[in-house]
Amino acid sequence: MEYITLLGAKVPVLGFGTAGIKGKQGKKAMKNALNSGYRLIDTAQSYNNEDIVGSAVSEVNVDREDLFITTKIRGRNLSYDDVIDSFDESLRKLKMDYVDLLLIHWPNENVPLKETLNAMNKLKEEGRIKHIGVSNFTVPLMDKARKVSKASILCNQVEYHPFLSQEKILTYCQMHSLLLTAYSPLARGKVGANETLKKLGKKYGKTPFQVTLRWHIQQENVMAIPRSSSPRHQEENIDVFDFSLSSEDMQTISNLERGERLIDPKSAPWR
Repeated sequence: MEYITLLGAKVPVLGFGTAGIKGKQGKKAMKNALNSGYRLIDTAQSYNNEDIVGSAVSEVNVDREDLFITTKIRGRNLSYDDVIDSFDESLRKLKMDYVDLLLIHWPNENVPLKETLNAMNKLKEEGRIKHIGVSNFTVPLMDKARKVSKASILCNQVEYHPFLSQEKILTYCQMHSLLLTAYSPLARGKVGANETLKKLGKKYGKTPFQVTLRWHIQQENVMAIPRSSSPRHQEENIDVFDFSLSSEDMQTISNLERGERLIDPKSAPWR
């Protein structure tokens, strides 16, 4: 595994996304991911699987200090007291004393951002979270978060894949030493059918999925959290450290951008 070091955080460039992964099979998938070498697990209150993450982590032979655990506060829990109370519940489910990164899952215009971040800062001061971040924030919202938070904002987690440019957010992150965490990095599997990515896969002896993940992690301040319940796909997704894409091929992949946003709720801040 390779790492990005920002703001004192050592973050794996590839993590394991857990949205939709539940039950016995979900726990099995998480354990296999950890045993395959994944060291970052990304969960959320709204995924309803923090308890499964906690059980999986407790049942594998990996030191907690070697893991990077991320969870997210759901939109209805962003008032000061709700942040504290819901996070207490998250820790109980995770069976952990702390998480490495706590994110605001989606911005909520009905709750002052400063109120939410004040609660998250308190949790950080208490040592129950190591770092603070956001998700699905636009550049103006990122700017506001950085201004009102006492602690530095580590990352913004957004949908990012070859078919959806996040140039403005990425440029902002790079300028201000923030991490861009790419969710849905494989565009829900759509990259596998793209002819350009298939040709590049043949060129490098890799799959279109591996080429896509390599494209992500070769960009400055970018890491990705692919999701898969399949042991074969999990191991394939993490097998991207033995090759590099040329600058020309990096640009070719970036040129696949077509504004295809897969996660676009009516309440999204970019609407």
